[in-house]
Amino acid sequence: MIGQSGIAVKNVKRADAASVAELSQYGVATIHEAMGRVGLLAPYMRPIYPGAKACGTAVTIFAHPGDNWMLHVAAEMLQSGDIAVLGTSSDNADGMFGDLLATSFRARGGIGLVIDAGCRDTADLRGMQFPVWAKAVYGKGTVKATVGSVNTPIICAGALVHPGDVIVADDDSVVVVPKARAAAVAEAARLRETKEAATRERLGAGELGLDIYGMRDTLAKAGLKYFEDEAATREGVATQGGLRK
Repeated sequence: MIGQSGIAVKNVKRADAASVAELSQYGVATIHEAMGRVGLLAPYMRPIYPGAKACGTAVTIFAHPGDNWMLHVAAEMLQSGDIAVLGTSSDNADGMFGDLLATSFRARGGIGLVIDAGCRDTADLRGMQFPVWAKAVYGKGTVKATVGSVNTPIICAGALVHPGDVIVADDDSVVVVPKARAAAVAEAARLRETKEAATRERLGAGELGLDIYGMRDTLAKAGLKYFEDEAATREGVATQGGLRK
């Protein structure tokens, strides 16, 4: 069904609200690590203003280059706490989304947009505090001529997104959490955050990551040698490498 046009699904199963609320407490990096270092969208997806953060359930959009028709269709499908996620049939950077659509999305309960294409009216969107993660900021307008789909599986910036999956986005990037894994990933993220808090306290007290993470033995096995000073270093390197003449 990926890449198929002509479908608009009104009702989809979304990740459970409790898991979404739990995931909203953590950053993208924490969730990515907790999930096994998977789920990130491509690094070119950037927020249009610093400090943007959103966590919600995906309403997916499949669109064609330079055509934002399906964004208007998606507005009808939005529910409170949804994030619209748009992928295109081929590479495109046209400004498909601006302040008027953001106004419509917000009125329907939408809390953000992730778009593998362009966004415009960014000053207005910043003023509205409507967060968007986009491939590009570009003033070029679009048409409404070609049917795509809403609430079908899509590929957005290299990641597979199903309707109802959890989208978490911040200054670092965007990560997608499959709805079937939302509860487990939320728990893993909580445990990771607790562990990192303890590690942060130890680092702040001056303890080294080398010791906290038990790196010294593995570094030695990998060939790292310590020397007391530059003279000892020259002596040791010369002896090991046969540099003396």
